[in-house]
Amino acid sequence: MFGKIEHDAVERGEVLFTSVMFPLLMLLGFCVGLVSGCGGSATPSTTGAAGVALSGIVHGGQQPVAGAKVYLYAAGSAGYGSAAKSLLNTSTSGVDTDGNGKGYVTTDTSGSFDIPDGWSCPDGSDQVYMLALEGNPGLANGTNNTALALMAALGTCSSMVSTYPNIVIDEVTTVASVWALRPFISDATHIGASSTNAAGLANAFAQVPNIVSIATGLALTKTPAANGAVPQSKIDTLADIFAPCVNSASGASSACSSLFSAATPSGKTQATDIVAAALYIAQNPGHAVSALFDLSTASAPFQPQLGSAPNDWMLFVTLSGGGLNGPASLGVNGSGALWVSNYFSVASAFSTVGVPLSATGYTGGGLNESYGMAIDTSNNIWFANEQSSGVNSNLGTITKLSSSGQLLSGSSGFYAGGIYFPIAVTADPNGNIWIVDYGDSKVTLLSSSGASLSGTTGWGGTSLEFPVALAVDSNHNAWVANQSANTITKISANGLTTTVISCCDGASGIATDQNNNVWVANYYGNSISEVDTSGTVLLNGITGGGVLHPQGIAVDGSGTVWVANYRGGSISEVSGSSSASAGTFLSPANGFGTDASLLEPYGLALDASGNVWVSNFGNDTITQFVGIATPIKTPFAGPPILP
Repeated sequence: MFGKIEHDAVERGEVLFTSVMFPLLMLLGFCVGLVSGCGGSATPSTTGAAGVALSGIVHGGQQPVAGAKVYLYAAGSAGYGSAAKSLLNTSTSGVDTDGNGKGYVTTDTSGSFDIPDGWSCPDGSDQVYMLALEGNPGLANGTNNTALALMAALGTCSSMVSTYPNIVIDEVTTVASVWALRPFISDATHIGASSTNAAGLANAFAQVPNIVSIATGLALTKTPAANGAVPQSKIDTLADIFAPCVNSASGASSACSSLFSAATPSGKTQATDIVAAALYIAQNPGHAVSALFDLSTASAPFQPQLGSAPNDWMLFVTLSGGGLNGPASLGVNGSGALWVSNYFSVASAFSTVGVPLSATGYTGGGLNESYGMAIDTSNNIWFANEQSSGVNSNLGTITKLSSSGQLLSGSSGFYAGGIYFPIAVTADPNGNIWIVDYGDSKVTLLSSSGASLSGTTGWGGTSLEFPVALAVDSNHNAWVANQSANTITKISANGLTTTVISCCDGASGIATDQNNNVWVANYYGNSISEVDTSGTVLLNGITGGGVLHPQGIAVDGSGTVWVANYRGGSISEVSGSSSASAGTFLSPANGFGTDASLLEPYGLALDASGNVWVSNFGNDTITQFVGIATPIKTPFAGPPILP
């Protein structure tokens, strides 16, 4: 907890009354339609959707592409990167069929295309995209650029037509589509998710029109709700990197050869089309950044563009509003909505595309100085209120809200089980809630009703010392970060057994992975540690990758570790315990996201679409890094699970 180890006099131009004071004091939900991106059901409908006529245009660098084949696909449901389903066939008038039996229409000399009615989606909730292949980008007659591959993610089939009366497919829509859908793509015709992650896939599709206009093929500056800042120049620059290859005669052109060579990481099969190159860049955002940037020219078609090479090629959205005021911990519910605890007496919530679910946030119920929060398996939200006024001797309470923001814990909150300056909270798979009591260095376990399962004074005894964070493994053991003792403590599910492990240096964040290994963010040591389930230290304070006073830490669905660097203004990525080189930093020396204006990034949460959400305590914003992680099942309770 940064507040326990830094005595900054002034933050954001004003005195910040954080928990740094408390050692001294002790001495003295929502679910909206998938198209709007506000959530979705993991259970697809069983009713198909009849398609009507669609029209649009294919552009390469804002030049019409003639003779391009335009396909209409629904994302697969047989697994991540599974084969997409072609929605056009020979029974649809005016549709040709390629050698693989997939129907398409062809663009005319102006780049325009028309898809007649007569097609249908097997399921109305199918996620649909268009793919344009090959064609002549305004060059000599007979030119056919086989490296040309552009796409536009359109979203839910049943409402697609009313959403997009006209469709532009170009480099900008390709960038947005590939980055948002990165966790679900293996190539241009293999985009899909498991049947149990329909909501995550739908929410990823919904992110595309949140950052670009499908109707114009241009990047936005703000999200449609106007509370999210979009990195337009970065999107334009990526589009401008692809444009020279798109507008060349073939994949053998110097423009395409340069692009494919720069985009392809060492040891990988070289990309041969635009979507493949884009996917490599989205998957490896720190690779060959300068070389790729140099492929864009000052007279490139999409403007404005970046004036110099960025730190990385991650795309992000910066969200404000919703009552954010000292945002700290984050959590994502089952529909993909984001909940945020704020230090200054308010809870905030946002849809999957960042629309505030309450303009001013949620107050009352004892919310006060809330660093910690968690969402339980029933999608209820729990907040740790470090101090309370007139209740529990002012020693803090726990507030519980429903997914719609309804107060479930009374006007003052829960405080059974020895609650004493509660500072962190996490949910376990049983629906119980573990709480860190910073004030007396113990933990409390509450049932879903708020009743104590840990007696009247909590658990931990002398094994804890100023604990600030905790995580739960698959055996329901709690792992607690002791910031002041350079240790972590394992507490059995029944609280009877405690094990202290010396491993760390100012442990401030802690997370468990799929192998029940424990990852620790060491605030003092500017490092990351790893401990196995028996307490053996596997990685003792590794440094690098931009780790600087790390605070938040989380593990994604493939075991990769993500870290929020409170004083570094960045996030770090570390290979996980299942990789061939566990503990290898995958982020550059100064971390990822340094162009996202992160300020005191505190909490970090992952979702079922592969987004990484970061709270910026220093400027009252939330940053959503789009599609950079492997999805996890939400709500998160215990070790991460690939949905």
